Amino acid sequence: MTKLDRVTSRVTCFTTRNVDTDQIIPARFLKRIDKAGFGDHLFEDLKPAEVMQISDARKREILIAGPNFGCGSSREHAVWALRDFGFRVIISTSFADIFKENSLKNGVLTIELDPATHGRLVEVFRKAPESPMTVDLREKTLQYGDVQTTFQVNSFSRTCLLEGLDELGYILKHESQIAAFEKAR
Repeated sequence: MTKLDRVTSRVTCFTTRNVDTDQIIPARFLKRIDKAGFGDHLFEDLKPAEVMQISDARKREILIAGPNFGCGSSREHAVWALRDFGFRVIISTSFADIFKENSLKNGVLTIELDPATHGRLVEVFRKAPESPMTVDLREKTLQYGDVQTTFQVNSFSRTCLLEGLDELGYILKHESQIAAFEKAR
């Protein structure tokens, strides 16, 4: 997994409510077992202009999403599609719990903000869509236009993202300590 420390990128803003995992990546594209290539079918049936009509959309690493993003089935492929498209950070007022966990486990930071702050980010985007946003995971801060805020992320996920580790990589990082414990036991 690629480390995620600080992301500075232009933003994509797609604030439709209740975008479910089948809308993120339709089931008919779930025939592969590797994570590559799913970005080609991101939002395939929706084809939102807010994303698909931006010429450099795949170079924008931050998505401002609508409320309850990633609801529906527990399809991990939805996160694979977003990540393969290029997104490293998704910001919303709320995420489906399993989508949020799948995102964090697959190197995509999910940031939940209160509706007022989220609305301010959307306004900055509308006024200056080419402006970059900076998300600093180490400091847990976000800066976009005149909006500066902090966000929360659980410490385990934060550590894994900062170090570029999945759960198995985290365990293997402690292999010598585990071996010493088992030997003493």
